[in-house]
Amino acid sequence: MIEVKIGVRRAPKELILELDEKPDAVIKKVNEALAKADGLLWLTDSKGKQIGIPSEQIAYVEVEPEGHKSVGFGAR
Repeated sequence: MIEVKIGVRRAPKELILELDEKPDAVIKKVNEALAKADGLLWLTDSKGKQIGIPSEQIAYVEVEPEGHKSVGFGAR
């Protein structure tokens, strides 16, 4: 399971999703959506919920590597 953060233009908060996909597969979907002027990025979270984001509204996408979870408090 990986965590994906998506910044949406003119939105105060980012979307944070947990996906049961490989990071490369998510990056490929993002690139395909951004390549189309009227593209829509569709992702399915780990609970089966589908989320669609218009590609022109995507500000950034952050994909956390598999198995990379921070737990607790402290400086990195």
